[in-house]
Amino acid sequence: MTMESVKLSDYSMSPPTKCLPPSPAASLTLSLPPSQSWLVAFARSSILATLERAVKTGFIEVEDSEGTYSFGIEGKSGNGIHLRVLDDTFWTRVFMSGDLGFSEAYMSGEVEVNNLKGVMDLWLDNESSITNLSSLYSRFSGIISGISNAFFGQTRTKARENVIASYDQSNELFKAFLSKDMMYSCALWGDEEGGVRGDLVSGPAQDDLEVAQFRKIHHVLRTARLQQGHKVLEVGSGWGALAIEAARTYGCEVDTLTLSKEQKALAEERIKNAGLQNKIRVHLLDYRDMPAAWEHTFDAFISIEMLEHVGAKHYNTYFKMVDFALKPRNATVVVTSSTFPESRYTGYQAEDFMRRYMWPNSCLPSATVLINAAHVASQGRFTLEGVENHSAHYPRTLRTWDRRLKANLRQDVMAQSHPGLRDRSEFERFKRKWEYLFAYAGAGFAKGYITCHMLTFIRENDKPAVACD
Repeated sequence: MTMESVKLSDYSMSPPTKCLPPSPAASLTLSLPPSQSWLVAFARSSILATLERAVKTGFIEVEDSEGTYSFGIEGKSGNGIHLRVLDDTFWTRVFMSGDLGFSEAYMSGEVEVNNLKGVMDLWLDNESSITNLSSLYSRFSGIISGISNAFFGQTRTKARENVIASYDQSNELFKAFLSKDMMYSCALWGDEEGGVRGDLVSGPAQDDLEVAQFRKIHHVLRTARLQQGHKVLEVGSGWGALAIEAARTYGCEVDTLTLSKEQKALAEERIKNAGLQNKIRVHLLDYRDMPAAWEHTFDAFISIEMLEHVGAKHYNTYFKMVDFALKPRNATVVVTSSTFPESRYTGYQAEDFMRRYMWPNSCLPSATVLINAAHVASQGRFTLEGVENHSAHYPRTLRTWDRRLKANLRQDVMAQSHPGLRDRSEFERFKRKWEYLFAYAGAGFAKGYITCHMLTFIRENDKPAVACD
């Protein structure tokens, strides 16, 4: 499984009209007339032959109308995975588009899987042998998409369109699976919740996600060295959770930026309910359009999982704006982002499930790429203060979101803002898209194909957090 993106963020920054994206089935229709049944047969035999050669780690059974086939060694990692093909279109999708085709077949209900994340794990464990499932056409088109994004990057118009597609779908959707404070980012799990595997060992507990997200928010705010009266600039408002805590707990004034009208409206409602409307201002504003009056105004800059949407071409611009907005002395930067390990990072990131269906044109940086960009853009005026890797905490966050989505997502509620979801099959397709996201991203983080970093910078002559006299 090619893990080329995850944006689990608040620009949230992981994704062109206020409506649902085209359904997966509509985006790739492969209805084949009888005269082309040979293509199904060829695709099927090619895929089964590839699995026979490629599956060296794990075990999977594949069932279709013609029989059941086993691959790998039963009893090893991956035991218990059963994949049932319900529609022959599955074979042509996977043959033509590899893992992207598999995601489309799953969302369209052409295949059933008893352990979706297990399939992802098996694919990743055998990636080097199984990549030839993707056709030359799909690889070429994916590369072209990646090159286009790298060269043209996130223009202001494209950034707005992507956010509409990702975050203006419905606040009710996100309420169904996020914590009560609606933090759409990696939580931090502590001993009180049994750590990063507590839900697997002793089961999930009520409000465990709320506790873990509250811990994350305050860890970020403490790292930002906030004090009473400080002015904070946040890029990627989400639904206002971090801004509210910065104002309520630390007495800060907060200017927070978003490109999502839906997020802005709900964030402002939540801020008003907290009685903090005089402390927090929510701006529908691109980070590149900060007003001149903000120069050297802020004591702290915070951005939680928004950098995924900036694009490799614009990292320097991003940190130039951070340098512009922060005070020259005694100022702190805290940014978090889903990232690629350095060995896997490239500015040319091919289209995959995440970029096609969740966060169009997103691009994962690496930690060192961001550190270098901060140094160059600020002309050395930032000092790297800390690097944290939160990757181990993401799989449990994603499992929790998946459980909550399945328990809480209601067709009647979603259909109020999206009439197309009154159709049961469309609703199920929509729900499977999100289930696929959680499994896809969870496997990527668990296997180390993607990471999640928090970087802290201070001004060049500022004292470290714990100074030695």
